[in-house]
Amino acid sequence: MAFEHKSVLLEEVVNGLNIKPDGIYVDGTLGGGGHAFEVCKQLSDKGSFIGIDQDAAAIEAAGIRLRSFGEKVTIVRSNYCDMKLRLKELGIDKVDGIVLDLGVSSYQLDTAERGFSYTKDAPLDMRMDTRQAKTAADIVNGYSEMDLFRIIRDYGEDRFAKNIAKHIVMEREKGPITTTLELTEIIKASIPMKFQKMSGHPAKRTFQAIRIELNQELTVLRESLDEMIDLLNKGGRICIITFHSLEDRIVRKTFRRNENPCTCPSQFSSVCMWEEVKRKGDHEKANSSGGNRDSGKQQIKEREASYFRAYLIRNIV
Repeated sequence: MAFEHKSVLLEEVVNGLNIKPDGIYVDGTLGGGGHAFEVCKQLSDKGSFIGIDQDAAAIEAAGIRLRSFGEKVTIVRSNYCDMKLRLKELGIDKVDGIVLDLGVSSYQLDTAERGFSYTKDAPLDMRMDTRQAKTAADIVNGYSEMDLFRIIRDYGEDRFAKNIAKHIVMEREKGPITTTLELTEIIKASIPMKFQKMSGHPAKRTFQAIRIELNQELTVLRESLDEMIDLLNKGGRICIITFHSLEDRIVRKTFRRNENPCTCPSQFSSVCMWEEVKRKGDHEKANSSGGNRDSGKQQIKEREASYFRAYLIRNIV
């Protein structure tokens, strides 16, 4: 299946970066290269772009999409938590802009064998980096009931987390839970029918929780933001698209801590600007060419109703 993903808030992100033609820009969640392509179009021959992603399919797709920009583009397979190290390996200490588009892509949802979708039968995988040994099945079958409850409560914010964890443990005693639809049916049986009809697909929160735990998404975000802010040149900007309130709270808290007054040395000042952007209908058309896209669309629609665009502008005074 070809890697197809429609970049959200494309114009807002590109404008927010305030691109300098000779600048250095990094996309820490490269994906199919949608944001990257628009950034690279505005760079001169002296400008450079570094794309980072841990998904091999994204790396391949972005390489094809961005090849016309030649040597100004460098693509690295890595997690954005290692951005500083990867840039150092390239001889780069500071950059003019950073982009993060957090969460799962429509391609990952639509590719059944990746195990992200609760509407397609596939092995319980959910790895964003397939080099990782641990899978979602290891969490479902190996975590204690208390730990399952914790991640479903904290990362899925599901009011029925305790009952879902209980049912998972009961069912796995009969045999390992190995597929997405098997897990989906267990979750459905854990939630009263009247509530299943009120808030979208009953499995969406548990699948989100397991995916976040497996890929350590919130930990990586929390532990990487300050370091990325420190990578910015004078006047540099970081633009982050968040998909749910858990990510958003981390970004807001970090940005506010970096406002003035902040913990930065006195010779620095920071200005933080926020704008909540309502989901655009065309985002629901993500992955708009080829393949069966229903599950990806459905799960994208069921995400938070809003995106948040965040900029941090750091100026040396």
